[in-house]
Amino acid sequence: MKEIFTEKLISKQEILQTALRQSAIDLGCRAEDFLQKENIIVPAGRREGARAYLPETLECDLVCYGGNVVAQVSERMRGAVEWYLEKFEPCHCFETPQIIALNRRLAPFDYQVCFMAEYFLPDPSRLNAPECPYETRLLTAQDFAPYYTDEWSNALCKKRKHLDKIAVGAFDRGELIGLAGASVDCEAMYQIGVDVKPPYRRKGVAGALTGLLAIEILKLGKIPFYCAAWSNIPSVRNAVKCGFRPAWVQLTARDNPFIQSMIK
Repeated sequence: MKEIFTEKLISKQEILQTALRQSAIDLGCRAEDFLQKENIIVPAGRREGARAYLPETLECDLVCYGGNVVAQVSERMRGAVEWYLEKFEPCHCFETPQIIALNRRLAPFDYQVCFMAEYFLPDPSRLNAPECPYETRLLTAQDFAPYYTDEWSNALCKKRKHLDKIAVGAFDRGELIGLAGASVDCEAMYQIGVDVKPPYRRKGVAGALTGLLAIEILKLGKIPFYCAAWSNIPSVRNAVKCGFRPAWVQLTARDNPFIQSMIK
């Protein structure tokens, strides 16, 4: 291992509590609501301090930390979501064929499920940076400014450059071949995104960069988090390899014109 996180200043429970507080801000509820046995519905609305990439208002957004579902829902869709949450167990509300039933209930509003993702938090006792076969460098905003291209679009966000805080790059004879970036998506938490050039994949580069960056984020006093789609097995494996563990899942419905704009 190239580096292992050994700081004793933060615990797994403190990391989880930070995430719960942020989810509470995002949905407009209490942190403890995510740990209840009963499902909870809260009205949709603009959330001051919510994660930067979230739209101002989400009419149908479901979050589960494992025990129940907390949903922020507009008044017009409340009946559809109440029916859905009453009919299915929390763990089944985030999978098909149940989602098909939700889409049918949302169809009169010209809405359907758009985003589904799993989020990971670091376990400080397991967080590590696997050895990288290439040179690695900690990069500042000035260093990674030239890399706002499609090739590095997971690590860096061209639309929100001002949120990209730090990055770790891997270099082969001076050429950037892998990049992990940290976005200041909210006050207490930085999101990690990573890209590796195809010829250099499956060589441990992504794991090394992700682990190194997570450790640097914790050194700044912030909590790193990692997001992956269910079907992105390489990304999930990368998170687990570095010492991240599943924390919560989220399902968001959007209007059909928005969805169509994404799949053109």
